[in-house]
Order: sequence, then structure tokens, then C-alpha cells
Amino acid sequence: GYDSLRIELAYRALGPGGPAEPREGEAAAVEPVCVRSGLYELDVASAESYPVYWNQTEKIPVMRGQWFIDGTWQPLEEEESNLIEQEHLNRFKGQQLQESFDMEVSKPVDGKEAIHSLKLSRNHVDWHSVDEVYLYSDATTSKIARTVTQKLGFSKASSSGTRLHRGYVEEATLEDKPPQTSHIVFVVHGIGQKMDQGRIIKNTAMMRDTARKIEEKYFANLATHVEFLPVEWRSKLTLDGDTVDSITPDKVRGLRDMLNSSAMDIMYYTSPLYRDELVKGLQQELNRLYTLFCSRNPEFEEKGGKVSIVSHSLGCVITYDIMTGWNPVRLYEQLLQKEEEELEDRWMSYEEQRLLEELYITKQRLREIEERLQELKASTISKPPVLKFKVENFFCMGSPLAVFLALRGIRPGNSGSQDHILPRTICNRLLNIFHPTDPVAYRLEPLILKHYSNISPVQIHWYNTANPLPYEHMKPSFLNPTKEPTSVTDSESVSTVPSPTTSPVMVRRHYGESITNIGKASILGAASIGKGLGGMLFSRFGRSSTTTPQTLETGKDGAEGDDKKATTVGTPPFPHSSSGFLEPTVELEHRIDFELREGLVESRYWSAVTSHTAYWSSLDIALFLLTFMYKHDQEDTDKSNLDTI
Repeated sequence: GYDSLRIELAYRALGPGGPAEPREGEAAAVEPVCVRSGLYELDVASAESYPVYWNQTEKIPVMRGQWFIDGTWQPLEEEESNLIEQEHLNRFKGQQLQESFDMEVSKPVDGKEAIHSLKLSRNHVDWHSVDEVYLYSDATTSKIARTVTQKLGFSKASSSGTRLHRGYVEEATLEDKPPQTSHIVFVVHGIGQKMDQGRIIKNTAMMRDTARKIEEKYFANLATHVEFLPVEWRSKLTLDGDTVDSITPDKVRGLRDMLNSSAMDIMYYTSPLYRDELVKGLQQELNRLYTLFCSRNPEFEEKGGKVSIVSHSLGCVITYDIMTGWNPVRLYEQLLQKEEEELEDRWMSYEEQRLLEELYITKQRLREIEERLQELKASTISKPPVLKFKVENFFCMGSPLAVFLALRGIRPGNSGSQDHILPRTICNRLLNIFHPTDPVAYRLEPLILKHYSNISPVQIHWYNTANPLPYEHMKPSFLNPTKEPTSVTDSESVSTVPSPTTSPVMVRRHYGESITNIGKASILGAASIGKGLGGMLFSRFGRSSTTTPQTLETGKDGAEGDDKKATTVGTPPFPHSSSGFLEPTVELEHRIDFELREGLVESRYWSAVTSHTAYWSSLDIALFLLTFMYKHDQEDTDKSNLDTI
């Protein structure tokens, strides 16, 4: 209603002829109208709409509805509608309508002759009174049917007429508008965008639509609104131009082109030549969208509007690197430092030692000059932040971020803080969402505390679960049994005690090994093939491969240490109870890994192919995202309700 009335006012401002005949000098004066929560702008003169925050080649046509079909309330085509409207005004202008006009009454006007008629190209319209208007088809079959039914005693209107109404069933009001946006979500794509440039726009639209349904069902009492904006960072990058295409062989070209447009993005990101271009491309697009949104919604920052990021696949890694400022140069500097330390330890000649000392002094002097220069620059020019906003929540979907961090040398610590991988000063909350069969997704929690590789991820609630337990109240439960199985059959026969709060649909598979233990499953599989010496060897190797650093430290030298390692292998290095829940010990401040539930009839092999792109339209994920984004608003509303009581 809010949009319709403002469009109508702009339409009338063009002059009596509407868009076709604007008054001289006034067409340019009519500004575009923002519609659909400000996501689109509408040009009244051309009757076309276009998105504000992303590029779209085809414009969206806008139709002015005047005459509507009874029952369905669909508008007539604008060309016919304008002709009927013109005829109606010429014939009935100045006549008064009945005051008690009931929209539900659509009885046939038996015995009433038409007082006016209008011939259109394929139809004709009869007026029986000022508010009783019928449309008839002039197709030959319709004429025959009309003749037959009239001979049987039915009236023309009741037999083949379609009643028309001037104006919509519901009156437009300015109060009929969406709530104010209090939280914006930037949706960042992963690989494959070059292959299908509009894909992230479609995916974000799916996520927005599912979020709207969830908002209406669960958060209708809140006077705020979450808006999703697509971040399309890939298409503007030139990278190598067409060099890769030119070196691609012609055989199975379709498959090769698909790989060049998708998997090649990972290679670009690991290339020191193009990595910065990808990072800057995403960074600039995020800042551009935020600046544009704030310029159109000046009250957003004033009222403390929040920003979250939802990233998919490789987009998670690039977003993480932008937020933390990570750069491969750091690794290079660490490598040089390590080489210097190794040089100091080995024997060298007097001349070599003297040159090395000179090099060390020169490097130290160079470092001091660089630091002084940086201090001078910092005092004169304040360096702008990498991102123009603080990130409230960072949602990773189908993310390989954990693998990238592991390969960069990040290892588990002894603190349960998110700061170990992403400081809270940069991002308030990190959440890792994945489908259990997504082959690209990895867990993050075992990179913070190692024993979380034996704790199952938090199960995401079905969207239609009645009174679900809040995520912060869900107790962690073991993923694997405390006894380490020595074969695949053993491991399948032992089932963990399920958490009553997560209610797994089926017996959980033992996929939850930490990243450093990826090869364990194949080793255990080999162990079950042979008994005898080979079986013992593989079995022992399978056990020792899972030995944790803590176990190695506590074990004593010699046979006693070996025995201790063998008995403690596979046992979580913290106290536990037989109930399957953890006793109070070193735990994460907040859970990070959240897993979608598997369907009852879901094929794991098929879902491994489809699951990586199945996040966008999931109602479960939409509810999960909104639960965390509306958390503070919901708490404030509940508190005010309690105060009122």
C-alpha cells in the first residue's frame, strides 16, 4: 500500500496524460520512487523498476492496475484497462455510486439490459450500471457457447461474462509498509560466480524469501526487519584476462570451461599475484554497499543498526582474511626468521660469521627506520579501517576455512575463546554452518580446543519444531564412544548415547575426526582385513596415529610410556560421565559448529553432490540466522512484556 500510493502520486505528478504525455519540463522533476523496502527504484516515466544494490540487465516492468477481475483480483492488461477507464469516465463521470457497495456481491444481472457497451480487439465490455461491468470474449467458441446458454434461459452475464471491478479489493494505505531495517546481512558468494554471474542474486533472493516467511511466523511481534543484500565481487575482476582460456585444450571443452569458471578461483586465491585482487574486490564491494545503504537510510547508523555477513564456500576464507588482515607475507617473514635461527645454530667460518653479523645489524637498522617512518605516517594520516563497519555475526556456510587455517599453522590451544581464531573485537560471533555430507565443509571447533573433535556439532532445529531448546542451553555430547574401535564393524556396532536435546534422526557416523586425523578411517579399514601380524601392525598404527600431544607429554619413557599411550588413546583428555554429556571442564565460551539434520530418506552419496549448494532455500537455516540476529531484540521485547505484567 505504501509503495502503491507513492507511485500513484509520482504518476499523477507527470501530468494529465501520464507517462505518455508528460508536461514540458516536468518529466525530469519526478524522482525515482523507492519500493520494496528500498531494494528497488521505480522510474514512473518509463514504468520500469531496477535494483539499487546489484546489477541486473533486464528491467522489471511495472503495471498500473485500474480494472480487476472478480474473484482472482488480477489486473487487466494496461492497454485494455486504459480504454475501459476512458470510456467509463466519459459515460459515468459525475454519477454517484451506491454507498453500501459490497465487494462480495457478484450476482448476475438477470433481465437487465446493458446501458453502454465498448468493443475491444478480442473482447467487448457491457455496463449494466455504474458499478456492474462485465467483460465478454469475442472468440467464436465463446459466441457459440453464449448463444446456446442464452437459449437455455441463462442470462448473458451469468453464462459467459466476467465481472470487473474498478479498483482493488483492498484500499491502499500509507501505514501498510515494511518495518524499519535494523540489521543488514551481506551475502558473499564462493567459487563459480563467473560461470553464472546472476547466481548470488538468485540465491540471496531465495534466502530473503525464506527469511520473510520465518519473520512472519516467529518474529511478527518485533518492529524491526533484517535485510539481505547480495555481494557480487567476482564479475568486476580482470585477473589474468583470457590467458587461462587460451592455454585450455579443446577436447571436452565444456567440462574444462566449467572448471576454469569455478575451481580456478581457488587457484587464483592461492596465487600471490592475484590474491590481493580478489581480496580488494570483495572488500571494496562490501564497503560500497554499506556506504550506499547508509546514504539511503541515514537513521540506520544513528539507531545502532547492525551488520552481519553470510559467506559461502571460498567466500568465507576471503571474508575472514579481510576482517583479520591476514597476508601470506607474514608466513614468509616467519620462514626467514626460522632460517636465521637455523643459521646461528650450525658451524660457520669466521668470514661467514662476520658477514652474517653485518647482515643482522643492517636488517635491525632497516627495521628501525621502517618503524619510525610508519610512526610519522600514522601521526599525519589516519589509516582508514579495512571495513567501514563492525561485524556482529559472521556465518560461514559450507566453509573450507578450517583447512586453510590448519595449513597456515593454526593449532588447538587451551583456551575456549573464539579469539584464538577470530578476535571478538573484530567480530562479535563466529558461527560455522554445514550439512553433514557437504564435502567442502570442515569443522572449526577442534582448531580451538582439540577434544572438540570428539564432541558432536550442535544440531540445527527443524524450523517447525515446537518450543525448541535455545542453542546456548544445549549441552555438548560425545560424537565417538570413549573406547576407540579397532575396525569399521566395531565402530558401526557401538552407538553413542544421543543427547535428548538434539534427538538425532539416525545413528551418527564417525566423521568427526580432527583435521590432523583424516587418514585414520582408511587405516582402521585396512586393520580389519587381516588378523595375525599384519592386523596387529595396522591396528597398533591406527591407535598410535590418534595419540594427542597431551598424551605424548604425560607418557613416560620406555615400555611404561608405550603402555600408557596405548591405554589412553581415544579417551578424551578431560573428565566425563557415562551419560554422554561433558562434566564441567575446559569448554568453548560459545559453540561455533552447527550442523543441519539429515533427512530420513536422504542418500548420502547423492546429497554429497547437492548439499554444498542446498543452504540458500533452507527454512531451518533462515530460522537459525534470524534467531541469532534478533536475539537482543527478542530479549528486550520479552523483558518489556515482563515489566508490563
